[in-house]
Amino acid sequence: MARINDPRKNEEITVILGMSGGVDSSVCAALLKEEGYNVIGMFMKNWEELDENGVCQSAKEFQDVVKVCEKLDIPYYSVDFVKEYREQVFKHFVSEYEAGHTPNPDILCNREIKFKVFLEKALELGADYLATGHYCQNEFIGGENRLVKGNDPGKDQTYFLYTQKKSILDKVLFPIGHLPKKEVREIAKKYDLITHDKKDSTGICFIGERNFKNFLSNYVQLKPGRFQTLDGTDVGEHSGAAYYTIGQRKGLGLGGQGEPWFVVGKNIDHNIVFVERGEEHPALYADELWANELSFVSEEFNLELPFKCRAKIRYRQEDQGCTIVGFDGERVHVIFDEAQKAITIRQSIVFYSTIEGREVCLGGGMIEKRGPTHFEKANQ
Repeated sequence: MARINDPRKNEEITVILGMSGGVDSSVCAALLKEEGYNVIGMFMKNWEELDENGVCQSAKEFQDVVKVCEKLDIPYYSVDFVKEYREQVFKHFVSEYEAGHTPNPDILCNREIKFKVFLEKALELGADYLATGHYCQNEFIGGENRLVKGNDPGKDQTYFLYTQKKSILDKVLFPIGHLPKKEVREIAKKYDLITHDKKDSTGICFIGERNFKNFLSNYVQLKPGRFQTLDGTDVGEHSGAAYYTIGQRKGLGLGGQGEPWFVVGKNIDHNIVFVERGEEHPALYADELWANELSFVSEEFNLELPFKCRAKIRYRQEDQGCTIVGFDGERVHVIFDEAQKAITIRQSIVFYSTIEGREVCLGGGMIEKRGPTHFEKANQ
């Protein structure tokens, strides 16, 4: 259970818990109450639209929140941030796709909604802390509150939280960050919570499991174009360049004899998606990148060059050894120990380091540019 540097007794501390209707936040509610905190469940409505079956998913999720809170005998409320979400997250999501990029709205949602608008609302309502069901931890290490990886390596969510500052972490609890997912479900079953066997949500937060192309076509006007190999050979038609991301294999609709096709590049101005066969094609690999829009958890973080650390360029990736060799205050130049596959512009790179034996998330930034691919180097 989360520990905090607070001299008061737990029953004197009010915690507003962000509840989604899933098993993770349900277990957070149970654990916080078990620890004696004054717990209030708060459902955050961010998206208002019927799905393909005519069901309002947010209303359905809120009903599960109600059932869990009533089971645990804690108060619950719902807050509406639909307008804020559209203005601060969804508009950015659409503009990124229109520019041909593959955005990650979950990172922006955490920064602008959950740990800004929602946190402000919780504090306004008298909460001492906001709690969420993220698989991560905040611990005092070296006299400072740090963002630490969750103990379940398959569920760690620090990649999505790298924009959080120490000042935010001081006001936040992550009650299940120390637990493996399997144990979270066991706890939910022990408390007889309706969500104990509920399927984990997948996909982009506000879309759910609907057909992504159909959803995106309602907001982004795209036109078919051509798939081409790097030597200019036409191999088929695509649905619109923004639908595809670097390294993508599935959903291309390209057949023929030989190894699978992979997206290796895009020319948005000419609506061309470049593809090549084989997951080891040199056009997929590069050794370095540049990133901007930097955000470090510690406001006092001192980047002395060269700075060796580890990094992820996508959520499910294992940490990769790297060295930050350049930093001008706004931009970093990163060289990896080993070549990286499918470095994607406008995705996030997140940095990690081991501090006092703990896996600490230092912060990150947006990938602005990648170095030449191994194919480009070989053909210079």
